[in-house]
Amino acid sequence: MEVLLAENSGFCFGVKRAVDTVYEQIQSGGEIYTYGPITHNEEVVKDLAKKGVCVIESEEELARIKEGCVIIRAHGISERIYKQIERQGLKCVDATCPFVKRIHDIVEKESAAGKQIVVIGNAGHPEVEGIMGWCRTPAIVIESLEEAENFNYTGDKEICIVSQTTYNYNKFQDIVEIFNQKGYNVIVVNTICNATEVRQAEARKIAAQVDIMIVIGGNHSSNTRKLYEICMQECENTYFIQTLDDLHLDIPKSVRLVGITAGASTPNNIIEEVQNYVRINF
Repeated sequence: MEVLLAENSGFCFGVKRAVDTVYEQIQSGGEIYTYGPITHNEEVVKDLAKKGVCVIESEEELARIKEGCVIIRAHGISERIYKQIERQGLKCVDATCPFVKRIHDIVEKESAAGKQIVVIGNAGHPEVEGIMGWCRTPAIVIESLEEAENFNYTGDKEICIVSQTTYNYNKFQDIVEIFNQKGYNVIVVNTICNATEVRQAEARKIAAQVDIMIVIGGNHSSNTRKLYEICMQECENTYFIQTLDDLHLDIPKSVRLVGITAGASTPNNIIEEVQNYVRINF
């Protein structure tokens, strides 16, 4: 049986940069915090916790911290939280992904210029919340095709559309088309990370040719969930796992090709464990 591993799997540039930043700060000593889990992968967060890194889950928790270093994860945060960290006199190490930071700059500028910001992405996701926190006027989040169809804009402002960096590229295009069909005055900035587009396209291609597809990533990882949805469209025998411990496959002898991909928050060692196990045991 052959195993086909996606070349574009595992840590993306932004996540690797953020995780490496935390490990570097550990060497410096002192109290270290991350605003939210540094990545949506439980295994990474557990390892950092063993090394004394604490996770701040809310602004209320942040307010209780008196000293130490706060690391901003790749998802980014709102301007309001930056100011709170500064007011409290805490050291701030910003590991926001540059591609996310670009969206902050866009929405800040365009909202200040009087445009209505529409963010295509998952409502409640930390990246989306961070983006909204840089808008000078309230932003609107559109998560699905159905929401786009039901959306009725009665304002007179020009609409500026941006996207969560890990959003499904094809869905983004479909939602933009719906806005165009409604006749809204829109400008569109495709802020989906190129690595996300490549990863999704490769996962779709692999899933279309394999008998079984395995998607590896954290339960709370938005980009991994989207990979799973894409692969499911092409291969009904698609499995979503966090680690090797979750892999419980009874593979028929007729299976000749197994595909593996992984989300942007999945460490390489977990991918290698799954790949090696499948190759040796099946």
